[in-house]
Amino acid sequence: MQALPAPTFDDVLDAAARLEGVAHRTPVLTSSTFNERTGASVFFKCENFQRMGAFKFRGAYNAISHFDAEQRKAGVLTYSSGNHAQAIALSARLAGIHATIIMPHDAPAAKVAATKGYGGEVISYDRYTESREEIGRRLAEERGMTLIPPYDHPHVIAGQGTAVKELIDETGPLDMLFVCLGGGGLIGGSALSAAALSPACTVIGIEPEAGNDGQQSLARVDMHDLAAHDCRRCCFHASRRLHVRDYSEAGREDRNGQRRTVDRDHAFFRAAHEDRGRADGLPRRGCRAQRRRAGEGQACGSGGERWQRRSGEAGAVSRLIGCVIVLASGYAR
Repeated sequence: MQALPAPTFDDVLDAAARLEGVAHRTPVLTSSTFNERTGASVFFKCENFQRMGAFKFRGAYNAISHFDAEQRKAGVLTYSSGNHAQAIALSARLAGIHATIIMPHDAPAAKVAATKGYGGEVISYDRYTESREEIGRRLAEERGMTLIPPYDHPHVIAGQGTAVKELIDETGPLDMLFVCLGGGGLIGGSALSAAALSPACTVIGIEPEAGNDGQQSLARVDMHDLAAHDCRRCCFHASRRLHVRDYSEAGREDRNGQRRTVDRDHAFFRAAHEDRGRADGLPRRGCRAQRRRAGEGQACGSGGERWQRRSGEAGAVSRLIGCVIVLASGYAR
């Protein structure tokens, strides 16, 4: 398969056009309790309401929409333990093409059933003794199918970036953006959108402590280590400031020495809470449209800059924070 160039924000815009009327424009929700506890205005982009239950549909559909007639005839191939598998199967069904998905033999039964329910052909393998990448390359050569990996693909990254594009279109520029970091597709696309639409935004990736490869890669500042994954470079270059936090899913000790579970979604709150005192700008409350309606201030220039404080206003500095919720609900049409 011919190598494709790393994606840009133009590719995110193209993906948004391709997904229009196909992907759900998921809601952006807020919580007054959460805002009070964090001292910020927090906006949750609820991708758990996306088709098939996760943001993965965006990238999968965008990638398949680029297929030419020959690729469509041969079909699409991928490997995944669940969410991308469902996304490819559903996207392929919508496009009227065949999908083959390589899944580990111990993948969650519900996700295997959902993938088959969307019409995908599932091929099982032993993740402990076999390589899904090698199996994928072999099948792609034997069947002439196009392989679309879960994250390391420019069209997948661009598709995932449409979630944050929609978020910032609705909220206006953000101070911080929290995104789960797994393979890098979501945070790569998110960084592209944030850099273009909210240049002053700090993008923070959340990953488990025991699997903090993203954090280690950033610490090395050695792009050579990612030479085999050129597409993932966009999450290094697209955003001016990208940080990765690790929070152990095995749990940490609280003040009383008790172990407690901390997963990626709890980490959103922790990271937001820790950073609330680091604001260096003027208060910004509510989304852009709300601020205009309330007459609280005027734009101090272009997209990512601060909003002016109302004359004589006093009080604590407030952050605008965006979070992309990625929990998948399984078989959700």
